[in-house]
Amino acid sequence: MAEYQNIFTQVQVRGPLYAGIPTQRDIYDRVGGGFYYWLGRIGDAQVGPFYLGWTGLASLICGFIAIEIIGLNMWASVNWDPIQFVRQLPWLALEPPAPGYGLSIPPLNEGGWWLMAGFFLTAAIFLWWLRVYRRAVSLGMGTHVAWAFASAIWLYLVLGFIRPLLMGSWAEAVPFGIFPHLDWTAAFSIRYGNLFYNPFHMLSIVFLYGSTLLFAMHGATILAVSHLGGEREIEQILDRGTAGERAALFWRWTMGFNATVESIHRWAWWFAVLCPLTGGIGILLTGTVVDNWYLWGVKHGLAPPYPAVFPAVIDPSTLATGAGQ
Repeated sequence: MAEYQNIFTQVQVRGPLYAGIPTQRDIYDRVGGGFYYWLGRIGDAQVGPFYLGWTGLASLICGFIAIEIIGLNMWASVNWDPIQFVRQLPWLALEPPAPGYGLSIPPLNEGGWWLMAGFFLTAAIFLWWLRVYRRAVSLGMGTHVAWAFASAIWLYLVLGFIRPLLMGSWAEAVPFGIFPHLDWTAAFSIRYGNLFYNPFHMLSIVFLYGSTLLFAMHGATILAVSHLGGEREIEQILDRGTAGERAALFWRWTMGFNATVESIHRWAWWFAVLCPLTGGIGILLTGTVVDNWYLWGVKHGLAPPYPAVFPAVIDPSTLATGAGQ
């Protein structure tokens, strides 16, 4: 018998298209009949039928308005040249208002468009969160996905709304754009003494890498026992069979601790949720509580001080000056 290779061989037989369980009807019903697409060769990938609802429809409308505002402003910045728009798109930006405007509403071409785009984008995100929550309740599910989404929304709000409010200026927010927002991140780190010394940034990276490792290891473990029924995880939680036993034994042998079919999902969920949660706390503290993370690290023994290579320089502000000087 040839060795079983479930990386290439699917154990799940593709069934007929499934419209879903009956739910309490809202003002909308499911749309479309569904179909399979080419990615189904990697995983069983059914598209549709869709349930949009009023929250989904309103979210898409607000999101479309936000993208239109951002896109048209970027297009206008290259004098409405379609070739230059496509060519320079990664570098184009819609910038927030200048620092002089503070938290006031500036003219459209001086940051007003950024405020308007941010308003509609935030509305779209909140409406989509409400949609995720209501769909889960309607299907009799837990609301874990909605609260995981809320963790990402927290980081988004800190960057574009909460921290600028605390700093007293919309100019502290992130511009819309691909490379411009990356440039903002680099400048932000330099301005506040290297964000890598921020302990909450450290935690965020730990949870980022940790969640990818946990998800990858869990997916690999289930694939490794799928020929024993490991992909039927609910059954393995309720009545652990040979697949769950082998997977748990493998984890104890290789990782030193046991992750059950249920607990590994809780581990991965918490790691993923804590990534933007701790990251948002780190951003929120920057400039409001800590002005220089390197000096903060030196003070708390986290970073070594610069070596005394040059002679000491006296700060002029500490010198006593006479009355006519």
